Amino acid sequence: MTLEQAPDHVKLAVDLIQLLEENKVPAKTVLAALAIVSKDYQNKLKSEAQDSQ
Repeated sequence: MTLEQAPDHVKLAVDLIQLLEENKVPAKTVLAALAIVSKDYQNKLKSEAQDSQ
């Protein structure tokens, strides 16, 4: 499978990894930021699910 055929979440992950590596963001900083982003998007997903009911 090529990247062009990959699911959108895989394409996004590859883009984010490339951006973070190019900017030499420390792994500890990346993981801390991703924890915040993950929590935020989990809350958005819950909110969207409630809004659709």
